[in-house]
Amino acid sequence: MSKPKQTKTETVRAMLAQPQGASLEAICKATGWQPHSARAVLSGFRKAGYQIERSAPERGKTSGSIYRITAEPEAAE
Repeated sequence: MSKPKQTKTETVRAMLAQPQGASLEAICKATGWQPHSARAVLSGFRKAGYQIERSAPERGKTSGSIYRITAEPEAAE
């Protein structure tokens, strides 16, 4: 039996679950999405119960914010 194909949304969730998180630019590059689509998926994760932390860019850096998942949704009982 073959492994199910990983969706772009699952790719983004895996990127955000890493300790270093992911920038909007990195998400767009990995998925081929436009920035508004990447932000929409972040919003969808929040609505699904994920807690997503946004870290502002460090001073002097031109890259954007870094997003990371800090808490998964609680399991439904």
